[in-house]
Amino acid sequence: MAFAIDGFDLDRFVASTLAEDLGPDGIDVTSQSVIPADARFTGVMDARHAMVVAGLPIAEAFFRALDPDCEVRLLVEEGAQVSGGTDILHVSGKARALLTAERSALNTVQHLSGIASLTRTYVDAMACTGAVLLDTRKTIPGLRLLEKYATRQGGAQNHRMGLWDAAMIKDNHVAVAGDIGEAVRRAVAAGIAQIIVEVDHVEQIEPALAAGATHLLLDNMSSATLRGAVTLVGGRVPCEASGGVTLETIRAIAETGVDYVSVGRLTQSAPAADVGLDFTAV
Repeated sequence: MAFAIDGFDLDRFVASTLAEDLGPDGIDVTSQSVIPADARFTGVMDARHAMVVAGLPIAEAFFRALDPDCEVRLLVEEGAQVSGGTDILHVSGKARALLTAERSALNTVQHLSGIASLTRTYVDAMACTGAVLLDTRKTIPGLRLLEKYATRQGGAQNHRMGLWDAAMIKDNHVAVAGDIGEAVRRAVAAGIAQIIVEVDHVEQIEPALAAGATHLLLDNMSSATLRGAVTLVGGRVPCEASGGVTLETIRAIAETGVDYVSVGRLTQSAPAADVGLDFTAV
């Protein structure tokens, strides 16, 4: 298995997740008491409905953490779109170890595949418009790198990874700074290269651009207003539509000429995919 996400410590994630499940004594009392120590299992993980698969290498890491000698075969690629009933992973090894790792492996694949699947649905809904789907910082604390990995598997681009990689000037920043131009000028003076500015009204566009904004987030605007805003900007900086975007509205929004559409619900509201893992004794 070769798997890496920049900044993500897979071994640490696996160890802390298993520790949460196994408690202070590090024991799965059910498997220890019910399953013979020398018993062996073989298991198949399968997609129980159509989905985009994400997280299989992490599931493998859970199994190998408890049974380094187990055999694991990933049957589909990450980001693959599969139909219901598709086998996606095969594992065989020590029964106690596999049962102990089962829930952590499944939870991860279900959560990440759910995000990837919802993301692909949005990508498909805005296909051929020329706009790019972005994710947001609306992630579960501690899981941002994994959740943003899942949106990439679904076809989105990652937007800001955190508060450190770009300035995002929103209405509360403007309220404290006094006006949108002053807020942008302060960011420029601080030497920040990427300055994203949220504009709620078309009248804010010119002051933001004049002060040095490098990217405009057009927030909660109608399609007609978005078209006018894009025309006004005239390609001087990228334009991103955001706020209340749904599957029903994303295509019309993407067709206004914006460069990007950002959707918080990709990570905030994605339902878990239905993934099963059935074991049989060897």
